[in-house]
Amino acid sequence: MPISNDSAPSGAAPFAGVADVLARLEGLGLFHMDLTLARMEAFAAEAGLSRPPYVCVHVVGTNGKGSTCAFLESILRAHGLRTGLYASPHFTDVRERVKIDGRLIPEADFLAAANRVGPLCEKLGLTYFEFLTALALDAFAHARVDVAVLEAGLGGRYDAVAAVTRDLLCCTPIGMDHMKVLGPTLRDIARDKAGAMRPNLPVLSAPQELDALEELLSEAARCRTSFTSIPPLGLDDAARTPLGLSGAHQRANAALALAAFREIAPRLRVTPDDAAVARGLARAFLPGRLQRVPAEASGATPDEPEVWLDGAHNAPGLAALGAALQELGVRPAAVVFSCFADKEPETLAPHVLALTDGPLVVPGLDVPGRASDAPAVVEALGRRAVPAASLDEALDMARDAARKAARDGAAPGPVLVCGSLYLLAEFFTKHPRLLLPPDAPQAAPEGE
Repeated sequence: MPISNDSAPSGAAPFAGVADVLARLEGLGLFHMDLTLARMEAFAAEAGLSRPPYVCVHVVGTNGKGSTCAFLESILRAHGLRTGLYASPHFTDVRERVKIDGRLIPEADFLAAANRVGPLCEKLGLTYFEFLTALALDAFAHARVDVAVLEAGLGGRYDAVAAVTRDLLCCTPIGMDHMKVLGPTLRDIARDKAGAMRPNLPVLSAPQELDALEELLSEAARCRTSFTSIPPLGLDDAARTPLGLSGAHQRANAALALAAFREIAPRLRVTPDDAAVARGLARAFLPGRLQRVPAEASGATPDEPEVWLDGAHNAPGLAALGAALQELGVRPAAVVFSCFADKEPETLAPHVLALTDGPLVVPGLDVPGRASDAPAVVEALGRRAVPAASLDEALDMARDAARKAARDGAAPGPVLVCGSLYLLAEFFTKHPRLLLPPDAPQAAPEGE
């Protein structure tokens, strides 16, 4: 049984408020990693969560994890199921990582879960990501969710979610990212993602490059588990069923989510309903994924260029972003782009340059624990790139360029912000309502 409020282990003093939990997390270090499953396996065993009391879907991969999770959770909720969603990173509030029935976990429930698991997490020395994984697993149990959709943080072999028994593993497209941690080749990265497989754990996969596919098939054979490749939704399917997330690449994410739902529906004693599936796919929302921001929503005047936001931060993601914009007939007038030094900006440069004929404005990123080298990014992008002292200055410079291009006779185009989720986080900090679905009630978010 999960830890009860009355039987939480003693040791560390309970957290008095959410601020205390945040202080503990900050002390653990957002980017600190110690790759092993031993701590989480010990936590799950002691907390009674080795087999969570709800259906678990684990989503690994490089690109499309968040979108696949968003589609799947929305489909499940459209069928009347009580859902948990664990995703990362967050933009402005750590509770974005833990949602119940599509809404941020209430502060009181977040605090209660932290107090239940906190002493055991401290005893076992859990890391930042492991602590939040433990908190989410516990919170979902106490909320009595029917099903939890659990997004991997990094890799698969040592992803904290892999410490518990799951009912389905989904693998989104694998590409080159986090090479310093996962390995320098696509095969290395795919081998690590495949490490989340277990005997008798069914695996569904989006289309993969050959090297990645071979590694996934090899591990599935070793685990003696089923492996099914899921093709993207066809153009006719997508036309009949509008998707809440834009871009050609979302057809693959939606198809994987739909296949996952159909796979687990019998365990949930639910009969798939076409109308509910359509509602779920259409209502899926994930901030910062090809998100269109009208000028007035970002505090600009109505005649200012629109801002578009996208979290693409690696070569496959930027390539998918370019293809999506082309499919939509959108050509940005200017791009605000920045990335961390470990993203190898020289390898991203060709994809970024292809997004616009206009300037590329590069603000720095101020994130403790991660190196950001704006001058190196400017140098990698070449003569069209210019530095900016801040995101606000970068947006002003990009809007000026868009207005000038329009005066010179160019077709109107938006300002695109991309390259890092942490860059988008700075934007959302200034405009938190954009984190909500467009049709969400206009009441202020909790704590605002």
